[in-house]
Amino acid sequence: MKTAEAGVVLERTVQALRAHSLAVSVQADVPGWPEEKAAAWLRVATGRGSGNYSVVVKRRLTQGSLGAVLAQLRQPVDAGQPPVLLITDHVSPPLADRLQASQQQFADAAGNAYLETAAFLVLVKGRKPDAKQIALRASRGFSNSRLKVLFALICDPELAAAPYRVIAAAANVALGSLPAVVAELQRDESLLVQHRQRRLNASKRLLDEWAQAYAIGLRGRTLSGRHVAGNFAGWPDWHLHAAHARWGGEPAAKLLGCDLQPGVLTLYGDRLPARLVADGHLTLAGPADYQGLVELRKPFWGEALAATAGPQTVAPALIYADLLATGNVRCCAAAQAIYESFLARAFPSR
Repeated sequence: MKTAEAGVVLERTVQALRAHSLAVSVQADVPGWPEEKAAAWLRVATGRGSGNYSVVVKRRLTQGSLGAVLAQLRQPVDAGQPPVLLITDHVSPPLADRLQASQQQFADAAGNAYLETAAFLVLVKGRKPDAKQIALRASRGFSNSRLKVLFALICDPELAAAPYRVIAAAANVALGSLPAVVAELQRDESLLVQHRQRRLNASKRLLDEWAQAYAIGLRGRTLSGRHVAGNFAGWPDWHLHAAHARWGGEPAAKLLGCDLQPGVLTLYGDRLPARLVADGHLTLAGPADYQGLVELRKPFWGEALAATAGPQTVAPALIYADLLATGNVRCCAAAQAIYESFLARAFPSR
């Protein structure tokens, strides 16, 4: 997120907190604190006491992106740092309930807040954003080209040093879009240039930011069909050829060793082969169908990137993102297991 946009959200949120008769003071650029861990610190006081927070600003919070956001905020807190306060433009009542259940304190620019210390409790839900805040939320975020390029680099970090045409082919984007995307990634330090060679600034923060942006943007466009499986329980025995389809989400996590019984079966492929339709006893799902579902999602990457996936599954980074996008507690736990087993070495917490 651009620093200026984060500053606007933070300023409006502070004003909203003060409207609740809270005394709020802000200090930005705290010496010794890593930039990725806090944008500022906040002191909130009432007549009964006060609380200090390190602030992290995340715009456009949705049901789909909440899992990725919580994964970022639950990183170990350095000694001496106060708890993290999530600042965002708007938190809907269902999101507020989930944040409170997760004991993640938050405040938004519309005046909603959950602040809990030994001295006080502030809980406000149901306030709607005004027109200016809605316009701010609708402003441009990660482009699809950027999401695709970053996914390709996450799957194969060595691509960062490759020629533009190689990156474009792996990411399945137009070659002409590469210069602008690479320049943007360099500006926000997702890509670093050392000795005239690009390299990915790989960290869990980068992975989680991509997962959050993917959930908000590109993921919705990948869904191409919903089906009901009459043979849902038999999915491990379905005949799946990697050239036609690969498991993602919950079944992929199960295949990679997670203790997770899938509630939805996610497949990435251009179409469902007839043999697979027969194996699963698949029929088109109606709007009211919610059990035994199979989601068909369209692959958004190039053929060269397929080698980074497993023999039956999509790449671990996509499995991780899809699990977080469900917002389901058991899926988020599986996402953490996928991270620890397959992603932590390349994308360390720091």
